[in-house]
Amino acid sequence: MAHEQSSGLEHVNLTVPDAKKAAQNFIDIFGWHIRWQGPALNGGHTVHIGNETSYVAFYSPSQPGTNMSIHKTRTGHLNHIGIVVDDLDAVERKVIAKGYKPVNHGDYEPGRRFYFDDDNGLEVEVVSYA
Repeated sequence: MAHEQSSGLEHVNLTVPDAKKAAQNFIDIFGWHIRWQGPALNGGHTVHIGNETSYVAFYSPSQPGTNMSIHKTRTGHLNHIGIVVDDLDAVERKVIAKGYKPVNHGDYEPGRRFYFDDDNGLEVEVVSYA
């Protein structure tokens, strides 16, 4: 019998207008830390934030691109980022304090959740299984 190898998601890399600002917003909301930051592809800048096992990389190109809106029917497009937290209510307060509007609250098995759109056009799902 063949041995199955374990795997897991290490990171997601997202293009945003301002990597430093996007990273700071996620640090403030989720309590993550900067794992690495520096020069990136084509004169851009990247900031990696997260914990010891996984992270989100925010990349800003040297020349501004066009902002995307969330199109759930477009294939090959990020639908949303799901982030697990211990205290959903505390994180929701931080989201509101940042000026974002929590929507689509769902309290169903196996957890509670809400969504918000950040100022980069990224939809974030925040879920707690506590």
